[in-house]
Amino acid sequence: MLNLIDFIFMVFILLFSITVHEYFHGRAAELFGDPTPRLSGRLNLNPLSHIDPVGFLMLIFFRFGWAKPVPINENYFKDPDMDMALVALAGPLSNFLFAVVIALFYRFIFVYILPDSFFYSFGNLVQYAVFINIALALFNLIPIPPLDGSRILRAILPYEAQNFIDSIEPFGFLILIFLIFIPGFTQALFFLINHFVNVLL
Repeated sequence: MLNLIDFIFMVFILLFSITVHEYFHGRAAELFGDPTPRLSGRLNLNPLSHIDPVGFLMLIFFRFGWAKPVPINENYFKDPDMDMALVALAGPLSNFLFAVVIALFYRFIFVYILPDSFFYSFGNLVQYAVFINIALALFNLIPIPPLDGSRILRAILPYEAQNFIDSIEPFGFLILIFLIFIPGFTQALFFLINHFVNVLL
C-alpha cells in the first residue's frame, strides 16, 4: 500500500507529465505560427494552467483521464492538416522523451551511484514515472478523436475519411470508454506500455 510520500510523488509526476504534454502542444503550435496558446496563458510549465480537475481525478483513481486542451487556431497554419498533425504528435513525443530521460537517470544514477537503501526506497517511484509517461504517449496515439492519434491519422487520409473522423468526434469520449471496458483492448495497451518500459529500464 502506498504511503503518503509515495502518493504525493506520484501525483507530482502525473501533474508534471500532463503539463509537459500540453506545453509541447502549445510550443509546436507557436512554431507553426499560432499565437493562441501564448495569448491564452497556456505556454508555460505551471500545472495549474493545464489541469482539468475532473480529468485529473480520473487519472489518479481510474487511470483514464484528461488535461485541459491547449487552445489552437488552425487558421494560422500554412498547411492546416499536416501542421495540426505535427502539433498533435508533439504531445506524445514529449512524454516519450521525458520517459527516456527518466530511464537514463534511473540507469546511471539510481542503479550505479546511489546506495542500495536509497535505490530500493525510490526505484519503484522512478519506474512509475517512466510507466506513466509511456502510458500517456501511447494512449494519446490511439486514433480516436479527440486524442492526438486522430489528428495525426487525419492528415494522411483522403477527404472522405477526414469527414468521417470529424463526424465521430462528438462521440469520441463514449467510444473510448467502450474500448477501455473491452478486456482485449486494455490488455493489448498495457502489454505495449510494459514492453516499452522494460526496454527503457
